[in-house]
Amino acid sequence: MDSTILSEIGETPLVKLSRVFKDCGFDVYAKLEGFNPGGSIKDRAAISIIKNALETGAAGPETTIIESSSGNMGIGLAQVCAYYGLSFICVIDPKTTKTNIEILRAYGAEINYVAEPDPETGEFLQARIKRVQQLLNSVPNSYWPDQYSNDYNFKAHYLTMGEVVTQLGREPDYLFCATSTCGTVRGCAEFVRVNGLRTKVVAVDAVGSVIFGGKAAKRLIPGHGASVCPKLHQPTLIDTVIHVSDWDCVTGCRCLVKQEAILAGGSSGGVLMAIERMKDVIEPGTTCVAIFADRGDRYLDTIYSDSWVSTNFKGLAHTWQEQREQTYATAIL
Repeated sequence: MDSTILSEIGETPLVKLSRVFKDCGFDVYAKLEGFNPGGSIKDRAAISIIKNALETGAAGPETTIIESSSGNMGIGLAQVCAYYGLSFICVIDPKTTKTNIEILRAYGAEINYVAEPDPETGEFLQARIKRVQQLLNSVPNSYWPDQYSNDYNFKAHYLTMGEVVTQLGREPDYLFCATSTCGTVRGCAEFVRVNGLRTKVVAVDAVGSVIFGGKAAKRLIPGHGASVCPKLHQPTLIDTVIHVSDWDCVTGCRCLVKQEAILAGGSSGGVLMAIERMKDVIEPGTTCVAIFADRGDRYLDTIYSDSWVSTNFKGLAHTWQEQREQTYATAIL
């Protein structure tokens, strides 16, 4: 069978983190989803959902795909739609970075911008979903992938966990996975349950996310946490929940690039810090796998920007030097 760009989705590397946690007595491996051709784990969900829609007739050659996304899912869908020749409208909000907007446009996506949060909830997600509904009513022959409730989101990540077990050669003792739509953590956890693995699934949620019953609050890192509880959420499949802050994400990301030369996205830093939180209870000799959802080049103007960090975390880092000293003096070394 001929190879295409879409056939390169999946089979991402699993690499050992040899420097962080080196004296903790357990091993940590990272699943580097930034190696997907669209740059993130959302490529898996995008191709899964669109292929199913085309195969079932829910979408066709003349269909316009319409989805709400703060970044990675939009890019994954834009890539898939570009390959299949489908029109794509991506509904975004002010949290979407300039870099992500330019990538979306490069793939040919039409940008629909929501400037104000939902007046009833004060959240941008609800405002974006309402805009999607308006567009579905006005754009003929349109289709909404609905990543927050489409089963083909989590089904894509059943395969992700299968790759982890194959690449590792055994089942991991712990799996750490960030949450947003809950597609990744649900799919991986379903694989664990169906195959009777002993793997403990640790969901890494954002402070300010409501997925696990927390109070909604402002979040700076796109694609991590959610202001509504997704329909894909299955709490009974989760063994432990760790909440991490935006500052944790910044700290973890900058630690990763300094210690492991891995330039990872925001939620990956949060996942790393969740392992840090649990390091004293993780049994010696065990194996942990961390899902790193995307790569860090999409965060150069936020997490990896000294001015952005200084502006948004004034109480923690007035200068890059102070932030660096706090990060590497107190975390994970």
